[in-house]
Amino acid sequence: MSTPRIDPVVAEVTARITRRSAATRAAYLARTDAALASGTARGRLACANLAHGFAAAEGPVKAGLRAGRKPNVAIVSAYNDMLSAHQPFRDVPEVLKKSIVRAGGLAQFAGGVPAMCDGITQGRAGMELSLFSRDLIAMSTAVALSHDMFDAAMMLGVCDKIVPGLLIGALSFGHLPTVFVPAGPMPSGLPNAEKARVRQLYAEGKVGREELLEAEAQSYHSAGTCTFYGTANSNQMLMEVMGLHLPDATFANPGTPLRAALTRAAGERTVAITHAGGEPTPVGHLVDEKAVVNACVALLATGGSTNHTMHLVAIAAAAGITLTWDDLSDLSATVPLLTRIYPNGSADINHFVAAGGTPFLVHTLLKHGYLHDDVLTVSGRGLWRHTREARLDGQQVTWEEGPKRSLDTDVLRAADDPFAPDGGLRMLSGRLGRAVVKTSAVKPEHRVVTAPALVFDDQADFLAAFAEGRLDGRDLVAVVRYQGPAANGMPELHKLMPALGVLQDRGQRVAVVTDGRMSGASGKVPAAIHVTPEAALGGALARVRDGDLVTVDAEAGVLDLEVADAEFERRETTGRAPHDVEWAGTGRELFSGFRAIVGTAETGASVIRPLPAPTEEAPVVQPV
Repeated sequence: MSTPRIDPVVAEVTARITRRSAATRAAYLARTDAALASGTARGRLACANLAHGFAAAEGPVKAGLRAGRKPNVAIVSAYNDMLSAHQPFRDVPEVLKKSIVRAGGLAQFAGGVPAMCDGITQGRAGMELSLFSRDLIAMSTAVALSHDMFDAAMMLGVCDKIVPGLLIGALSFGHLPTVFVPAGPMPSGLPNAEKARVRQLYAEGKVGREELLEAEAQSYHSAGTCTFYGTANSNQMLMEVMGLHLPDATFANPGTPLRAALTRAAGERTVAITHAGGEPTPVGHLVDEKAVVNACVALLATGGSTNHTMHLVAIAAAAGITLTWDDLSDLSATVPLLTRIYPNGSADINHFVAAGGTPFLVHTLLKHGYLHDDVLTVSGRGLWRHTREARLDGQQVTWEEGPKRSLDTDVLRAADDPFAPDGGLRMLSGRLGRAVVKTSAVKPEHRVVTAPALVFDDQADFLAAFAEGRLDGRDLVAVVRYQGPAANGMPELHKLMPALGVLQDRGQRVAVVTDGRMSGASGKVPAAIHVTPEAALGGALARVRDGDLVTVDAEAGVLDLEVADAEFERRETTGRAPHDVEWAGTGRELFSGFRAIVGTAETGASVIRPLPAPTEEAPVVQPV
């Protein structure tokens, strides 16, 4: 298909990312290309090393690995049977092995990575490990691939930190072609609007725990990804638009014939994109500046999770690319909002699929110049391939031309008839620091709030104040601080939203300012999140006091404080970060080292340091 001229803002942002990243990207590609040039590492293993690598393999696989003529695919999985999104991966490795063998390759299960659920750990100590788990997963992925037995890799993961971690790990082996295999969302359950209504009634004390639990159980009711558009489904969208999924593979439900056929096809395709398969597609080449910008555009056009303001920065860095919040903000100003999926609407991800899904979304974004078409994908060059719909032909998957119009304009729209002219993600800056605000679910009349601060060092303190009626009848900006990466791992603060929603519905003007996260649950209340610098590192939040007049202006991009400069500078910090007391239990003490070295939210909140650009004194280190 012919692609129109790229949108000028998208073109400029891409160009400046490319200029900014020139040295680090060149160094990354030099390492990747050196590994490619040296051929399959397995061929250079000493006999004892190689024998260890195939000792447990079944006869035909052992013979193939010993002969060294067939490509060997590493399977890395986040399977566990407690989490609904990952339970469908239980039997997938064996399915993939068979499809890979049929395609002329070999496969070994290389390793598992941890997968935790933010939905289970909300408001619990375990949530303080969640963000750190991303980099742990990246490291675990690297360990799995470190045996140098492989010609390609397949990544099985779905949710929050898992997919970014898998990709960061895979990019450290950028010479390997890599395909991501989704599991798909669960079928629709209790409508999202009804779930939100029951949650708010519970927050007001109008229904009990049994009613709340019943509503939640009807919402999250089977195997598969949760159907709201949080980080998990945002992950899946981004992997497809970056070209790491097969076309239209993302949202087929688990347990269906189409899902099974797509999984088999992924195994076959992985063999094809190895050097032996004739279409070598190293993941380090695939994830380039244009692919990163495409991911940003897809996130913004769909009102996706704010967690990706950190994850995309970290993913880009792993490929030698420097992405900034300003890049995201500028893209958001030009990319239109095309979907209404909960929490930005009442529909769920299955309704999005029925309305035309990813094929229509990619079609309309390409048609109007918001996406780069000239990119590598695991299916071949050209993002236009992802405008095709997956169909079942017997037991095989085929692709045919996808829809050219939305089948439900209450859920999905064309780029020339958007829900909003911008992507609904704004950067705020001012005396309190830099922050992110998601406006796609916030009504225009609620986007600017100036009110006295009420300061809390823990979300539990805020919820106690709400329960005791201390927040009633007053406008307020809830400042919830000491929730950043260095303080306590930057937990998500979902439990704030139902209470804040109650206050807003009563006519109070409310907002929240925090150095913590909200993720895909950022809802109808304006929330300035990821505030940098965080309170624990001396950020301005540590000097805010009850009664200070705070402005959260999501229209003008302002996060300000009306206190005289001299007075504010004289103030001592108040409150204390969790690391000033015992940060232990639920495994937290094992991550103290992470907390000590983690970067800022704006730079990806990572404990992994990108390699610097080479100099004459420190040239690129080539793989052995």
